[in-house]
Amino acid sequence: FQLQASGGGLVQAGGSLRLSCAASGFTFDDYEIGWFRQAPGKEREGVSCISRSTGSTNYADSVKGRFTISKDDAKNTVYLQMNSLKPEDTAVYYCAADPILNYYCSGYGSLVRVDYWGKGTLVTVSS
Repeated sequence: FQLQASGGGLVQAGGSLRLSCAASGFTFDDYEIGWFRQAPGKEREGVSCISRSTGSTNYADSVKGRFTISKDDAKNTVYLQMNSLKPEDTAVYYCAADPILNYYCSGYGSLVRVDYWGKGTLVTVSS
């Protein structure tokens, strides 16, 4: 199984980036997919998650109205469109998969129980 994240980079404040997470090697239908991030010196936190089956979405309050999660079922890929980026969005972004990922995305439970993690992609927003 694999989660391949891409799309990170350096952008000025107010700019945009789109992250991609391509999943392979497991039954995509059984999982919720989403994005977490970890800034230096901080704990990993949920950013946005999406249910594969229902399409329901979950966003952290800090990104609502600026970030949009979407999925392409045919490509087994989840995207995170990030607009109006702020310096405080600077972090390593990780995609993850778990049957109940929205639970963890909302800040409940322990992230060590999440089934799959991809390698992170660094997003740096300059002021």
